[in-house]
Order: sequence, then C-alpha cells, then structure tokens
Amino acid sequence: MYLFFALDNQHIRYNPLKDDWILVSPHRMKRPWQGQQEKIPENSIPSHDLSNPLCPGAVRSDGQVNPDYEGTFVFDNDFPALLEDGPEPEDTGHLLRSATARGTCRVMCFHPRSDMTLPLMSIAEIRAVIDRWVEQMTELCPKYTWIQIFENKGAVMGCSNPHPHCQIWASSFLPNELSIKDRTQKEHYCIHGVPLLVDYTRIELEKKERIVVENADWLVVVPYWATWPFETMLLPKRHVQRLQDLTEQEKNCKR
Repeated sequence: MYLFFALDNQHIRYNPLKDDWILVSPHRMKRPWQGQQEKIPENSIPSHDLSNPLCPGAVRSDGQVNPDYEGTFVFDNDFPALLEDGPEPEDTGHLLRSATARGTCRVMCFHPRSDMTLPLMSIAEIRAVIDRWVEQMTELCPKYTWIQIFENKGAVMGCSNPHPHCQIWASSFLPNELSIKDRTQKEHYCIHGVPLLVDYTRIELEKKERIVVENADWLVVVPYWATWPFETMLLPKRHVQRLQDLTEQEKNCKR
C-alpha cells in the first residue's frame, strides 16, 4: 500500500460551484504525444482596415457607419442571438417544453486598432474598458435577469473578427450553469454564513499552492476543480457582488 500523491495518482475533485465531480488523472501527462501541435500564426493584422466592420469609419453589414472612435465603442449586435421582442412560443408541456427568451446583444470594441489586444493596452486604456463595462451593467441590470460580458479570443475559440472586442448579452432568464451556481452559493451561505467564493479565496491565500498572481485587491488562481489545460479564476479579496461595486483602486488594478 502506497501513499496518495495528488500530482501522480488519479482521483476525483468536487466543484462546489457546479455541484459536480471531475476526474483528475495526472499520470496521463507522462504519455508520449504525437498528435497535433499548434504553430504560432504568421499572418499580421493591419492596425486599420475599412473592410473590417469593427474598425472606426467602417460600414457594417446593415449599412451603418461606425464613428471614428478613439477609445471604446459599443453598438447593438447586427446578428443578435436575443431580441427584446418576439412572439410567445407554444408550450405543449411534459417533454416538449418551451418558454419565452428575450434580451439584447451588444458588441464592445476595446480599442480603435485591430492589431491591439488587452494585454498590450495601457493601464488607462484598460481602465476605460472597465468603466464602459460598468456603464453597461448599470444600464442593463434593472431590466434583465442576467448580463454576461465575455470575449472569444482567437480563431480556435470561434472568434469571427480579430479586432479587440467582447460581447455583452443580457437575457430575461438565468442560463443553466449560472442557475446551478446561484443555487450552490445560496446553499453555502445558508450553511456557513459566508459567501462561497469569499471562503474559497481565504483557503487559497492560506495554502498558496495554486496562486498565479496577486496584488492588494485581486487574486488569480488555477481553481482546485479546473477542467481545462489552461484555466484561471480572478477573485477579489473582499466580497464584491457586481462590477459596479468595485472601488476606484480595484478598477485600476495596479500591482
């Protein structure tokens, strides 16, 4: 009988946010690899291209012309997954169920240059992005159940345009995964009297085993229940419920 070692022995780990278990098989990392290996893209991206519908001054598919913006730029998605109005679906009940889904989808450009990304932007430029996120959340929160701000970066993630931008989706319903996380966090708070992620942040700060980077206000860790080859979680060091609750110092996020 030998002792368990987490970096060598298979085991399952619990994800308290999703209330499920994942299989961890670290010993499989030692197997020989002869599969696909990705090469660094060699194609260069022009800083400005009027044929790119996200560039300043470009004409989009619906004929609208973008302003010559110099910072961030937000507009309604020309191909939205959700619309504010629509007919009520028929709900036949039992196994063939359907329900109303309403919302709005917006695109937010981070920078006027197409060859720029968030890591290359200045602190002031990144702060302008955060401020615009807060503005959007403040505007949309009173009307919608859920607001999701996300970025699909790179062709491998299905990004259709290299220009630095994100999506802002607001919906009348809570998505499945978020519904689960809402339930688990409520249950944890009722049992322990402290928010789940505040509790988890405390544990990671004590163990210092999975910390990638931290400063006075923020912590970046590889979550204990990570499932992706590269996965990190950004956590504030105090209880923050919404983007609009961040302090000026937290928004600046300086080391």
